[in-house]
Amino acid sequence: MDIAIIGAGAAAVGMLDALAARAAGPGRITVFEPSPHLWRGRPYGPDLESVLVNAPPAIMSIRHGDLGHYAAWLGGRAAEHLDPLLGEPLVPRALYGEYLEHTAETALAALREAGWEVRVVRSRVTGATGAGTRMVLGTEDGQRHEADHVVLCVGGGTPPDLYGLDGAPGFAGDPYPLRRTLDRIPSGSDVGVIGSGLTAVDVVVSLAARGHTGRISLLSRSGMLPHVWQRPVERQPRFVTTDRVAALHRERGTVALDDLVGLLRDEIDSAGEDFAAFTAELLAAETDDPVRRLRAQLDAVDDHRIGRRFLQLTAHTVGPYAWRLLPAADRARLRRRLRTATGVASPMVPVNASILMRLFDSGQLDAVAGVRAIEAVNGRFHISGDQGRRTTAVLVNAVNPAPQSIPRGAAQLVDALAADGTAALHPDGGLASTDPRLHVIGDLAAGGSFITSSIPAVAFQSARAAAAVTAASDSGRALSG
Repeated sequence: MDIAIIGAGAAAVGMLDALAARAAGPGRITVFEPSPHLWRGRPYGPDLESVLVNAPPAIMSIRHGDLGHYAAWLGGRAAEHLDPLLGEPLVPRALYGEYLEHTAETALAALREAGWEVRVVRSRVTGATGAGTRMVLGTEDGQRHEADHVVLCVGGGTPPDLYGLDGAPGFAGDPYPLRRTLDRIPSGSDVGVIGSGLTAVDVVVSLAARGHTGRISLLSRSGMLPHVWQRPVERQPRFVTTDRVAALHRERGTVALDDLVGLLRDEIDSAGEDFAAFTAELLAAETDDPVRRLRAQLDAVDDHRIGRRFLQLTAHTVGPYAWRLLPAADRARLRRRLRTATGVASPMVPVNASILMRLFDSGQLDAVAGVRAIEAVNGRFHISGDQGRRTTAVLVNAVNPAPQSIPRGAAQLVDALAADGTAALHPDGGLASTDPRLHVIGDLAAGGSFITSSIPAVAFQSARAAAAVTAASDSGRALSG
């Protein structure tokens, strides 16, 4: 068995960990990664201490089925990074990158002990064909590699340049690593941050941590900020579970969005809470003043109600499984609420929310909604939209790529796979394998939930791909025997 893994970020780590748990040797694994930071990917490379993991340990395990894997690795260091509002450790992303590195190295050691040869090729894969008995990959340095199975783990890519500003002086097209980006920003300059999601929060918090004194503006079309994590409670979901969703699927042959809403309603009703009030509060995020809502969310960190807590938790733990069972029309219904859904399911951590609140209250930070155009004119950026016109000297692009979009670095490879017929571009975005030898994990996977950057979703996909690869290996050994 010869396996090629393209990319060496969190998805590749999940794949290696899953393979180490089930794969029997001998065999060979080749990992292709041109960047200098193996196993971390773009989000978890070395950066400022202020750039935090945006979720508690329970949903950051890269090992599917073991929610305590990351917390066990963190061990005593958890106390050093405790968010006093959340009551949970929130570590710098670079430290989480160390966890990914450790998990990968542990998996590689286990694979080698089981008889696998493992190597890393520091080159980008630019072409592939599945026309023969084995898949053939071509790298940018002109080399040719063969494999029985190919696993795409190419990540989500960099922010899109929505306003055509690339190359303009003062424009940072990709904020990460923030250490590099913020070194180039004068401490007293006005800064515009395109976007209002978690990446934009990272930029604002890191500017504040460095003592920035100039005005900061969040510039977006919606003006919506992410929700805020609440302090965990001991109560666990009893209705919105994978087992319940699987049972519905067995009974009916399908699972509708209304079924999932019904399970959540049962969850909230069983706690004696008002489901109608809960849904009204969620939908109000689309029209509420973002600063007022942020203040209310901070005040509700210790609120006893379970509704939002359970929705956030199960979006990551049950969501990846349930999404695959939903009819296309129901998926489209959820996508129409994309900004609201991602704001709820991927909230900011309280320590960051409190920093934003302080900056809003002082007047240093403001949120500008309804942005329609941004132009570079004579060394400044002119912003126009529903709130009129304004200018800024520096602009940081914090727009997240669209779900299932194709990273620029993987575009040539994706084109080759589609042209070869080994894969197909999905109408809703992403790449769908049409060959059982090709497996797609992470943001690029077609048919996946729009919460594609979720670590539990990546871990789930990795376990599924590893099961398919090892099943094919076992079948091949049985036939040869």
